[in-house]
This record gives sequence, structure tokens and C-alpha cells, in this order.
Amino acid sequence: MTNIYPTFRYPDARAAIDWLCAAFGFRVLAVHDGPDGAVAHAELALGDGIIMLGTGRGEPDRPADDAYAVYVAVDDLDAHHDRARAAGAEIIRGPFDTDYGSRDYAARDLAGYVWSFGTYRP
Repeated sequence: MTNIYPTFRYPDARAAIDWLCAAFGFRVLAVHDGPDGAVAHAELALGDGIIMLGTGRGEPDRPADDAYAVYVAVDDLDAHHDRARAAGAEIIRGPFDTDYGSRDYAARDLAGYVWSFGTYRP
């Protein structure tokens, strides 16, 4: 089990939850609303990994294309890439093979965060 939990803030956390599930294959573990009705805390899973997210204020700075915010290992990289592209993910680096045996791609989500997906498992 992992002990690192990437955490994100989105201007519209509910839309982000729906999009992350549709594009990247996450499943919802928990969603807790704050007193104002916004998402105070949510947990999404992909395989045995978990991310946490909530509603933030304003848009985050758009990170550079090569500043990967998070790396997620997946089993079928090409199918995962196709699903993300079909859901509207901005593919910033298409599937490629690395010299250390992984197959990777990178995509930007609806808030501008860069996600790197690959078959490498540390």
C-alpha cells in the first residue's frame, strides 16, 4: 500500500471528479461536502493508489509541460491513453517507450495539472 497521496485543488472539484473518473479511470472512494456545498475533501482510487482533492480558489498556475505533477502506473498504457484522449485530455506527450522498459504518456487535466502515466512500477 502506498504512503504518498497526491493532493489537488480544483476550481470545480465536482467536475474534476467526474472528469478524472471518465478520462483516467479513477473511482470515487469518498466525497465530503463543506458547509457551503463545495467539495471539502474527496478521495479517488486507481488500482491501489489514492489521490485526494477538494475545491480550491481560483485557477492554479499552469505548470510547464515537462513538470509532471504526478506519475501513475497503469497496466494497459495505450488503452489508458485512448480513453483519456477520448474524454478530452490534452495529450502533451503521446505514448512512447523509455530506455528503462516503461511505456509512458503525459496529459494535462481540465485544471492544467500535468499527469504522467506509464507501465513502470518502482
